[in-house]
Amino acid sequence: MNKTNKNNSRLPKAKGTDMATVYMPKECARKVRHIVLNECNQRIIDEFMMILDMKEKFIEQDVPMPNKLVMSGPPGTGKTLTAFYIAERLQLPLVLVRLDTIIHSHLGETASNIRKIFDFARLSPCVLFLDEFDAIARTRDNNDEVKEMSRVVNTLLQCMDEFEGESILVAATNLADELDHAVWRRFDTKMDYAMPSDQDRQHYIQLLIGSFATSGTLEHTASTILSGCSFADIEQIVLKAKRKAIIEDSALTLHQLQTAYEEYNPKVHAYV
Repeated sequence: MNKTNKNNSRLPKAKGTDMATVYMPKECARKVRHIVLNECNQRIIDEFMMILDMKEKFIEQDVPMPNKLVMSGPPGTGKTLTAFYIAERLQLPLVLVRLDTIIHSHLGETASNIRKIFDFARLSPCVLFLDEFDAIARTRDNNDEVKEMSRVVNTLLQCMDEFEGESILVAATNLADELDHAVWRRFDTKMDYAMPSDQDRQHYIQLLIGSFATSGTLEHTASTILSGCSFADIEQIVLKAKRKAIIEDSALTLHQLQTAYEEYNPKVHAYV
């Protein structure tokens, strides 16, 4: 499916700015070369894809198709990459919604913008990705602007109830407890994310280091050094170390990794 020009020209705008950025499947594939999912989340996605491939059978049995997936967990644990991964596997464009354009000082305008982006996804098959989802789906309880916020959440609920066709809705949040319960219940597929396990961390480091390694033991040692880091932190530290290796015209060394770690200074305890 190659709809780059069509999708970009038809994207709804707010104050003259596109409400989303479109990534085509080839772009998504480049972004997910090093994705590592834990066993449970990989199984959930594989089953999600399998069901979509068996659409006729599910229609025959009058069983609704899943089309709304929510991911929750700490920053840097792979939620955004998963959205790209889903789009790549489905060979659909990823429509990454820009919340800075959706959210308006007048909440009535915010509700209107939400409807516009859902209308776009209804007409243009895609993976509609709402990152930082809690910004528009925050609970209506104990809110200083209950009435105004209710309008936004009610519009979101209506859009989710009417969401059908070939598109898939994917949402991500670092603040699952702050999502409105009614919104949370609209999702048919849910995935929890956490800091990488020892096994996943070592696997990810191995993918990132690639041919830069001097020996097979470097990944194991690096995994110990980077314990408590998110996938995002690990990527930045390993890339920083690889740049040092290129500058020094050498294979990647433990000293370069340790120096990169110290310079990057990740906040490893915040979400452990």
